[in-house]
Amino acid sequence: MTDPTQERLLQAAEEVFAEKGFQGGSVREICKRAGANVAAVNYYFGDKERLYIEAVKYAHRACTQGTPLPNWTPDTPPLRKLGDFIRVFTTRMLQPSSAASLQLMMREMAQPTAACVEVVRDYIRPMAERLQAILRELKPDAVAEDLYLHGFSIVGQCLFYRQNRPIAALLVGDEGFQKFDVERVTRHITAFTLGALGLADRLPDCLESETAEVAR
Repeated sequence: MTDPTQERLLQAAEEVFAEKGFQGGSVREICKRAGANVAAVNYYFGDKERLYIEAVKYAHRACTQGTPLPNWTPDTPPLRKLGDFIRVFTTRMLQPSSAASLQLMMREMAQPTAACVEVVRDYIRPMAERLQAILRELKPDAVAEDLYLHGFSIVGQCLFYRQNRPIAALLVGDEGFQKFDVERVTRHITAFTLGALGLADRLPDCLESETAEVAR
């Protein structure tokens, strides 16, 4: 839990680093935007690099906030887990986040730093492992590399609606893009995924989910 000053520093750092990057963003400007003393960065974060890492993690949380994955019971069918995962991830990608959060994450993905290592370790890897476990239930004989390919395809399709939204809106128009709501995109990505897994006829089993009402 952050206190108000620490929260303001993270918000300001997210904005400044999103605009100017790590090298161009200054601690003095961040503190000015946050209404904090320059010494506050050392007090809360130790140095500029640690502030940057925490700002990237802060941005990642903002980009992925939303409907959590359900607490599946041991007897939950893997097809339902897959549908839940795709629905939750799609919901997160279609929910608006601050422009600064997305811009900072795009900077970090384009030019990874130590922050990327921590984001993967703390947030992305746990989600990837859950997806891998679901795919392993569905394809117990598949080699690990193939499961990763399936997982990358699922996540890549979901991320498209976040990262490429401006391009998609230009292609189909703002009104057309608005028709790509959570339910429609979830069904589309799920159908593609099941086709790749050789389970195209099982789409209804994937979409019968306890998260469907929550996501609406």
